[in-house]
Amino acid sequence: MGRSQLRNSPSLISLHLIVSLCMQGLHDECPVLYPGYVTEQMLPPHNRSALYKVFIPQFTSGLRVSLLGCRTGVRTADSCPLLLRLRAKAPPLHNSSSQDCTSSSVCQLLLALPLWQHWYYVLVERTGMAGTAIYFQLTTQLQDCSRPGLSRGPIAPSSSLNMPQSFGAAGGLASLEGLPAPGVSLSAGNMSWGNATILQPSCWPIRPTLRNELDTFSVHFYIFFGPNVSVPPDRPAVFSVNLLPVLDSGGVLNLEVRLNVSSVQGENVTVFGCLNHGVPLILGDNSSITCQTDSLSGFSLSVNSSNSVSRLRIPYPQTGTWYLSLRSMCTSQHGWRPCHNVSAELNLRTFLSPCINECGTYGQCKLLRTNNYLYAACECRAGWSGWGCTDNSQAFTYGFQLLSTLLLCLSNLMFLPPVLIAFRGHYLLEASVYIFTMFFSTFYHACDQPGIVVFCIMEYDVLQFCDFLGSLMSVWVTVISMARLQPIIKQVLYLLGAMLLSMALQLDRHGLWNLLGPSLFAVGIMAVAWTFRTIRRRHCYPPTWKRWLFYLCPGTLIASSAVALYAFVETEENYFYIHSIWHMLIAAALASSFHHVPNQMGEWRPWHAEKAVGTSCVLTSKRNWVW
Repeated sequence: MGRSQLRNSPSLISLHLIVSLCMQGLHDECPVLYPGYVTEQMLPPHNRSALYKVFIPQFTSGLRVSLLGCRTGVRTADSCPLLLRLRAKAPPLHNSSSQDCTSSSVCQLLLALPLWQHWYYVLVERTGMAGTAIYFQLTTQLQDCSRPGLSRGPIAPSSSLNMPQSFGAAGGLASLEGLPAPGVSLSAGNMSWGNATILQPSCWPIRPTLRNELDTFSVHFYIFFGPNVSVPPDRPAVFSVNLLPVLDSGGVLNLEVRLNVSSVQGENVTVFGCLNHGVPLILGDNSSITCQTDSLSGFSLSVNSSNSVSRLRIPYPQTGTWYLSLRSMCTSQHGWRPCHNVSAELNLRTFLSPCINECGTYGQCKLLRTNNYLYAACECRAGWSGWGCTDNSQAFTYGFQLLSTLLLCLSNLMFLPPVLIAFRGHYLLEASVYIFTMFFSTFYHACDQPGIVVFCIMEYDVLQFCDFLGSLMSVWVTVISMARLQPIIKQVLYLLGAMLLSMALQLDRHGLWNLLGPSLFAVGIMAVAWTFRTIRRRHCYPPTWKRWLFYLCPGTLIASSAVALYAFVETEENYFYIHSIWHMLIAAALASSFHHVPNQMGEWRPWHAEKAVGTSCVLTSKRNWVW
């Protein structure tokens, strides 16, 4: 059959449609197999396969699917040209568990430890060419372990046992209407499980745990009559931990197993553990132990006399029931053997935490939200990475951390020239703002370091707010001073600027417009004042070309370069030296722009000095101001 013919084959198209509808529970041509019942089935001549499903209830240790009485037409076939495939949650694929029925008229597919409370899909596939109808009988049997400590045979038919709504699963079928009628019941005496070792292990009692919620993603699980538990020598000890949806999925599931060495009585005992979701999982005979099957894989751990402590951490665990299976084995010359008359005692701790080891020295545990999902995660610093910030492959060295801290802190000394220029011009208020900025910027960056070179004189949030406010106020008072307004207007603008900038920083401290907005507004005020003065004097202001060439133009160029670095160049990787350059450029821009402002005492004299000079001098002096 060519590729185009295969794509357009009606049987394949109908099969894909049936599969999709069957998985959604919208089609009645995907029959439900009832454990313990035999149903008569037929594979039509034009179909290459047929799909069935069976529900696995909780506490099921084995599943067997059997195909009986295979015949073509009215004759019993010498060989059954069918293939059985089995898969959980979805229709089987080419690599799923399979059994070829060609060699025998009775074939069966055995599966140990199936997933609990899930649908298993059975695919009966034709191995030969299509053209004849194939009749067969199909049945399933489950090995039930619903009673702890009691291993029973295949369960009797029960609608409540095999339907998902009996176990609280959402979306389960509400009734048996529309399902194919069950056929002949099979008793335990009519059929046997064959090789019992295939479906090992047997049924084990499961000890539940109690939960104690302390905080968000902080839950302790306590074992009845624990935390010390005993692992018997002849069978595993199984414990269950139930994680609630949403509440427990955003943290880290921690498990700690500690062996009491004195309890093993000098024997070379090793306790193997397997933590798995949905079903207890620990397999093995007397010579080997494994924590996985063809369809399942768990988290393994082990403790012995030389290594008595083992820890397991699972970030963002799947919600539902987790099972911890513990089994003790002793070493011998030929490998592992059961430990006779030796019960190993363990101290078992199981708890849920927000982050792994509180993210260590180089990280901070944060509670995050994405849409409606709440989870905790480590924010690593100084180049450290990993779930718990324990990966130092790209971590910063101590020398690098010290250099970056000194560079960010000492670069604030560039504010000393603007302070001296303001003091010389008797601009005490502006000088105080520069000193405030230099002080808090220095100690904010000393506290903001990601590594261990950190020094905080007060809370981090207070230092950050004062640093940002001082930086914006330095630009604001400098530009307003350059406008040369009347003192009362200048003081009002200073006060309004301080209050509005404080409000803006509370709204968004890292916004670019928190810097550009006040700066552009102050520049607009300065431009209006200079334009008004130019019109009154009929001469360009400032009047001398030296102020433009040596102060204003260099200051504007330096300030523009600083803003460009801050907005487009600065990243987390180059922060320590780009931000240090930003400090130097801003301080240089302030010094260069403020340097051309005349002496305040010479421009606006006190009242007693004005009386001594005379009214004409006062009027002449006032003409230099805008309002």
